[in-house]
Amino acid sequence: MTGPRCIQKEDLFELRFLNGGALSPDGLRVVYCVNKIDADKDKEFSTIYLLDIEAGEARQMTNGLARDSQPHWSPDGKSIAFISDRDGRAQLYLLPADGGEARQLTRFKRGIGGDIAWSPDSGRIAFCAVKDADAPDLAQAPYRLNRTVYRFDGIGYLDDAVQDIYALHVPSGEIKRLTDDRSNNSNPRWAPDGQSILYDANMRDDATRAMTPDLMSVDLAGKQSTLVAGWASVAGASFTPDGARIVFIGRPDDGKPIGTKSDLYALEVERGDICCRTRSLDVGVGGRLSLDMPVGGLSEKNLRVTDDGAVAFASVQRGGTDHIYRVALQGAEDCQPVTKGDCAVFPLDRRGQRLLYAQTSLNAPPDLFMKDLGSGASKRLTSLNDDMLSETSWPETERLTWPSIDGVSVEGWYMKPAIGAPPYPTILYIHGGPHAAYGYGFHFDFQMLAGAGYGVLFLNHRASTGYGDGFSTAIKGDWGNLDYQDLMSGVDHAIALGLADPDRLGVCGTSGGGNLSCWIIGQTDRFKAAIPQNPVTNWRSFYGTSDIGIWFATEQLGGHPQEIPEIYERCSPITYAHRCVTPTLMVQSEIDWRCPAEQSEQFYSVLKANGCVVEMLRQPAGYHGASISGAVNLRRAHNDAMLDWFATYLLSA
Repeated sequence: MTGPRCIQKEDLFELRFLNGGALSPDGLRVVYCVNKIDADKDKEFSTIYLLDIEAGEARQMTNGLARDSQPHWSPDGKSIAFISDRDGRAQLYLLPADGGEARQLTRFKRGIGGDIAWSPDSGRIAFCAVKDADAPDLAQAPYRLNRTVYRFDGIGYLDDAVQDIYALHVPSGEIKRLTDDRSNNSNPRWAPDGQSILYDANMRDDATRAMTPDLMSVDLAGKQSTLVAGWASVAGASFTPDGARIVFIGRPDDGKPIGTKSDLYALEVERGDICCRTRSLDVGVGGRLSLDMPVGGLSEKNLRVTDDGAVAFASVQRGGTDHIYRVALQGAEDCQPVTKGDCAVFPLDRRGQRLLYAQTSLNAPPDLFMKDLGSGASKRLTSLNDDMLSETSWPETERLTWPSIDGVSVEGWYMKPAIGAPPYPTILYIHGGPHAAYGYGFHFDFQMLAGAGYGVLFLNHRASTGYGDGFSTAIKGDWGNLDYQDLMSGVDHAIALGLADPDRLGVCGTSGGGNLSCWIIGQTDRFKAAIPQNPVTNWRSFYGTSDIGIWFATEQLGGHPQEIPEIYERCSPITYAHRCVTPTLMVQSEIDWRCPAEQSEQFYSVLKANGCVVEMLRQPAGYHGASISGAVNLRRAHNDAMLDWFATYLLSA
């Protein structure tokens, strides 16, 4: 008989990942979605399940041979609407809640996307779609464009991809297009009277900050109104049950530096007044913990409002945790946590006194939980991976804190391998963003590396969220200084504790983590291997080629390239690339418009020209997050290459 084993790369194809859930109108059942990879077919499928809460019994509602997602109950509890690609394109389907065959409701030539929403009377479903026309082949004929941001990561060329809001009349099947403009209109939510739809409008043709939406509404005649515009961020908006207010998470464009916390706001619909309800919180609402799981149905931006409109439930990140807070919408400001512990919690739905949420921790992918808001008791509803969890030897993780170069306290974690003895060969794994954070959530790469015998050091350097605005805004105009010092002091701390072997260090990260990986190997030769993925290496060319380049580079560095050329040069890893001696594997998605391929290509060429050992793994058709949620073959290739590169240059060191 063999004992428990460590996580291996193949286990990615055995894990089941929760991807959203919703309570029935009576609060007695939950419909939820689970993602699972079929290793033989090299495909990922999503399956919808229905759980009876009291009985604790779940039954499969769809066949598991397609990507079925976004299940939504009709308000009368009779039907479940969802999106499925079972016929090749994502379309809207309707499933009887008591079982039976799903009925296809839409047949858009290019499918539908985004979220869906039922009208209060269960008579209509709002959804998003690109106009129903054949897609032009942009590779075959010349075309003109005039947008400020003309292509976007994960979407493509925007003139050909922006969506509009549609409403489908369920009894008749009649579909009406409600918006017709050049914005990308998404996330429909019905007003309580059923006469209009709240939605997000972003990727406007004149916007440099294309991802930040304006909050709009449209009535059933197609009349549009702007409710909130020009903010630095807006997310999670929903009506109070009486329709008098709209509650949302956001940050006004008030001149504060990028990285400043978001708050919860309430908009009085009639008067247009907006009131902040979390000003006293020292950390932001709707935090951003970095997780490594191929799911999109869990969001820290979710909001749920009580039936009387007096309270909202929202996620608040504090350090490495993410928890649900109760926020008063009336009277004196009052924000109190309703969940606790070393974990990350995402609100999903609420019915009466029942709050549905997803919870994950370092050694456990998400499961569904429910809290009784009256008694405060919590109940676990699903055990998606218990068979595998019980057979696995999970690594021990030690929380670390230490003073950085300027005395500021930094938080991090060291995941110890289950094999070998300290000091361990160690991977410094850097999060992206940079305004995000690591913490108590499941990260498959960490587990895979620990299973292969590496210690994993992950920490929240300056610019990370969850530690107050002073911490998260500290690197504006000064990338590569305090963030770099925090990372190096963390490595020194792990070495001093006897955890990390100073002669067997590796470094990796994606996006902002890729940027810092490239920065580090241009500053020091202490690392024996590096794997930067989809990095920013040259701020000047990033400014002109990234889908967020103009606003992001300007916000992060403090001006346009012609205004502060010395900062663009000083903060670019390409400036120091000729000094690199660390064997480096660049990993680059080929249609990444966030950190375009030219960023890796420049760095690769400089390393080649100066004799540094360097290779590049290309990910065809991969977007920015392809190694986490892209095509299965790309994820497999990433994991194989990571283990191979570190084994070659660390374990043999």
